[in-house]
Amino acid sequence: MVSPGGLAAAGAGMAASVGLAALGGSPDVAVSVCFLVSIDYMPLGAFNGCEGLGIEVVCETREEGGNNGMVWNLPTRIKYSNVKLTRPLTWQSQLTTGWFNTYARRTQKHTAIIAALTPEGSPVGTWALNGVLPVRWSGPKLGVMDNAVSTETLELAHEGFISSGLLGAAAGAIL
Repeated sequence: MVSPGGLAAAGAGMAASVGLAALGGSPDVAVSVCFLVSIDYMPLGAFNGCEGLGIEVVCETREEGGNNGMVWNLPTRIKYSNVKLTRPLTWQSQLTTGWFNTYARRTQKHTAIIAALTPEGSPVGTWALNGVLPVRWSGPKLGVMDNAVSTETLELAHEGFISSGLLGAAAGAIL
């Protein structure tokens, strides 16, 4: 009999040896990463927090008369959550505020690339966002009595992800 822990370890070992090689992946794990962000090939610097990379399929439910055993879930649209990028206040903050001030007033949509890097700087994952609009920038709370690290947050709305086949050259431009 194999213990659940032994089974999990065997599965992880198999995924590492077979799955990654078959998929052409890297054994690097996204631990303690930073995120390089570029919008329309303009680098905005490194961020230490990234949340909101997500897709949701909105479903409409329909109850069929006489069929009490189930409810129909009909997909209607896809929604993409806003991406929030955070980092401590650094000299790179000027890049973000400068870009935001320039592009927030325009109706033109942009392409963003977010690359997750290991502490050694090798890429672990890359996401390209289509139809990007800056929706919010919040700067640090500054006070003489505050002993916390001053942070900034950039929030981006987008219309979806660009497929990885189209991403190759663009991702290489920021790494």
